[in-house]
Amino acid sequence: MSSPIAISSSAGKPGAGGSLRRARRAEARTARAFVTPAVVLLITFFFVPALLGFVLSLTNARLVSPQGPQFVGLDNFTRLFADPLFWKSLRNTVYFGLVVVPLQSGFALVLALLINARIRGINAYRAVYFVPVVTSIVVVSILWTFMYQRDGLVNHMLQAVSFNLVQGTDWLNDPATAMPAIIFMSIWQAVGFHMVIWLAGLQTIPGDLYEAAELDGAGRWQKFRYVTWPGLRATRSFILVTITIAALSLFSQIKIMTNGGPLYSTSTLVFQSVRAGYEQQQTAYASAISLVFFVLVLTVSLVQRFLTRDKD
Repeated sequence: MSSPIAISSSAGKPGAGGSLRRARRAEARTARAFVTPAVVLLITFFFVPALLGFVLSLTNARLVSPQGPQFVGLDNFTRLFADPLFWKSLRNTVYFGLVVVPLQSGFALVLALLINARIRGINAYRAVYFVPVVTSIVVVSILWTFMYQRDGLVNHMLQAVSFNLVQGTDWLNDPATAMPAIIFMSIWQAVGFHMVIWLAGLQTIPGDLYEAAELDGAGRWQKFRYVTWPGLRATRSFILVTITIAALSLFSQIKIMTNGGPLYSTSTLVFQSVRAGYEQQQTAYASAISLVFFVLVLTVSLVQRFLTRDKD
């Protein structure tokens, strides 16, 4: 074992400090080499588009126009906040998120608890629940569009279960049922993904905690309340944020199944932004909608992060 005197004498030798500085510079260069690709991608695909979107929202730019964009200040935002369709799209987006986030996360947790048991064939059940996730949302939306028709599979099943007492309706062409129908399909399609995340969180909880709780006479509910739920703190924070962002970004199902109808009952902020930017070629107006959507998602994410923070 080296003595303190030997260590200090070796540190004081000529060139020792220079070698240490060279090693630190080499480590710094290595760190920059690893970080640079991620920083370049972040700047290219996040900060630059966000800055361009902000700049475009202050102009009258169009997708195809013989004249260049001109600065118009906050005219696009004034027009946006006076547009009844914007407020309807905002209500639809919030409604979709308020329903999907608790139902999808709760149902995924129930499935994860059920398939976390060590029984024969459990991997087959996991695969069955996860199949809709790996299926393209476009394909799923097309299939469910046929199923939701008046003579589709959904109404046939309702008639069979109710012995022809319930005839069903044209789900996607009724303003009262179009959004609930899309909500049901969206939860069915994505619940398997969050089930896997819940399952990963469950498997990180030490089994000793359950054994100790069982020795103390805890039942199933007490085990879940005092062992499982606290052990899933980080997992549930991640799931709530990801489900919320995905729910507020609803677009593909709307575009394929209803195209915003009927009577704009399924129009969302993202759908309105895409339609304004590409179909109506109002690039500046679409940028204004996108900025409002960005502020909405950021606010909701920060609130969720604050509410689910570690209070210890």
